[in-house]
This record gives sequence, C-alpha cells and structure tokens, in this order.
Amino acid sequence: MSDAAPAKRLNLFERYLTLWVAACMVAGVACGRLFPGLIAAIRGLEFGEGSRINAPIAVLIWLMIYPMMLKIDFGSLVGVGKRPGGLLITLFVNWLVKPFSMAFLGWLFFKHLFLPWIGPALADQYVAGVIILAAAPCTAMVFVWSYLTDGDPAYTLVQVSLNDLIMLVLFAPIVGLLVAGASNLRVPFQVLLYSVIVFIVIPLALGSLSRRLLIRAKGRSWFESRYLPFFQPVTTVALLATLVLIFAFQAGNLTGRSLHVLLIAIPILIQVYFNSALAYGLMRLFRVPYDIAAPGALIGASNFFELAVAVAITLFGPDSGAALATVVGVLVEVPVMLSVCAACNRTRHWFQPAWKAPAGR
Repeated sequence: MSDAAPAKRLNLFERYLTLWVAACMVAGVACGRLFPGLIAAIRGLEFGEGSRINAPIAVLIWLMIYPMMLKIDFGSLVGVGKRPGGLLITLFVNWLVKPFSMAFLGWLFFKHLFLPWIGPALADQYVAGVIILAAAPCTAMVFVWSYLTDGDPAYTLVQVSLNDLIMLVLFAPIVGLLVAGASNLRVPFQVLLYSVIVFIVIPLALGSLSRRLLIRAKGRSWFESRYLPFFQPVTTVALLATLVLIFAFQAGNLTGRSLHVLLIAIPILIQVYFNSALAYGLMRLFRVPYDIAAPGALIGASNFFELAVAVAITLFGPDSGAALATVVGVLVEVPVMLSVCAACNRTRHWFQPAWKAPAGR
C-alpha cells in the first residue's frame, strides 16, 4: 500500500482563475458594446468630484482586500529573529529588485521593442501599469502557493505580514519614482498617497482591529472556522464583478487591441520567472530550508493584483492602459504560479531539511 500523501489541489475558483478572468473579459466587453450609456453612467460615479476613485469599483475592492487583511497576524512577527535568512532574502527581492527590474522590462519592451505596435501614449500607460503591479507583493494567494509546496505556514504568515507593513511606507514613493523615471507620465503624489490610505491603510486597520476583537470575543476557532470562510464567496464575487466592470470600461479599446494583451503579458512573464528564480537561488545559496525557500520564491513572483488594479484605476482611470496592464497580471497569475510551484516541488532535494525546534521547547 502506498503511503504517499494525497496530491494537494486548489479549489474550483483558484484552479480555473484564468478561465474566470477570460469569461469576465468577454462579459465586460459585451456589456460595454451593448450598453454604452449604462457603462458610461457607472464610470462617472466617483467619491467626490475629481477624486478619480470610481465608487462601485472602490466598494468591490474593499470587499476583496478586507478579508485578506483579516488573515494577517502581526503578532507572528515576534521571534522572527530565530530564522531571519528567508525573510531578508524575500524583502531584498520584493523591494530592491522586483519593482526596478519590472520598470526596466516595461521601459525596454513598451518604449522600444513594442513601440511600433502600441504607440507612445499607450507605451507610457503600460509601463505605469506593470510598475504598479510589481510594487505590490502578493498577500492572499501566497498562502495557496505555500500550501501547494509544503511551505511553513507560520513563516509564510510572517513574510506576508512584514511585506504588508513595508508596503504602507514604500509603495507610494516607489511607484511615483519609477513611473516618472521609466515613462513620460507624472504621478500626483497626493493622489497616490490617498490611494494607499484608502486601499491599504483603512482595510489593514479594519482587518487587524476586527481580528483582535473577534478572537477575543468569540475565540480563534470560531474566527477561523466561521468568520473567515463567510467572506470567501464575497471575495470571489467582488473580484469577478470588478473585472467585468474594468473590461466594460475598456470595451472600445479591447475590441481593436487584443494583440496588446499578449504584448503586455511578455514582460510580466519574464519578470515573474526572473524574480522567483533569483529568490529561490539565493535561498539555496544561503542554505535556507525548503519549507521557507519555496514560499519566499513565490512571494517574489506573484503580485497583489487587487491593490494594483485599484491604484491604476484611481491614478489613470478605469479605461486606461495602466488598468489593463494590471488586469493582464490576473490573467497570467494562476498558470504561471502553478508552474513555479511545480518547479519548487521537483527541486526540494536541493535544500536542507526544515529547521526543527529542540525537544522540550
């Protein structure tokens, strides 16, 4: 009888996320072409005149981000000094390599190699979009990738928690600096800072406060078995509805620019494989255990695309090329990350066994 562990699987939505996104693209474009007046009215709904924040999309984004923030336990940061290697490598790749390498690739492909097909105006938009995408490290889906690669769930939680805290401080200045440096666009820092407050600070604060109060009142078991699962279908519906609206807003552009989706995917794919390989290679070089190395490589490869989409819409509008570029990141996320998971699982023998605490501790 075989004693091999059963194969780990994604749920139905996660496994076919790319197909769901493609279906949303078709539905959104159809709505945009068939009901242009309705879509224009929805696009005009903002939180205050000139705020640039589309109200329906903002509500949907909050419904996605708040449940993610509920999972973050900042108390897990205590004691991280016992195994700092994997965390330091992850932070190095996420904040000192990933945004800058993406800015270079975006500049190279959109401003030079693909310029004859897309034109200078869209080139700037696409550069901005991929930079915003790369400057937001993944939060929710990392737990899925860690599970599929037998990662250490506690250490993965530490990596995600610390990245979220750093994102509060570095996301806005990195996006503003790189977009200005790699394109002809100028990002109003006040608008970018406002986006960080609306889409990171507020849901992070609400999630942290809710987590603390509900665990204290109801217990951890109730919180993890009842409260968190309640938001799973809400998050899924909110994500799909957001994508339908984005593609509806861009219906006119997409019907004549389907080639652009493929062109945008190329630098994103290169960046994902480059950063995951770099993080994974550094983990091996510095003898980090596999159950930390694999999730670390996956955090460096995937993106917090929900946040990226929201910020791109706020800065450049829901029908902008920047918003489209962030959505392409959703299209490629699952199949690419599954390939990275498979590569990690096949090479786990490269790493030393996981660290074990001495008996009695």
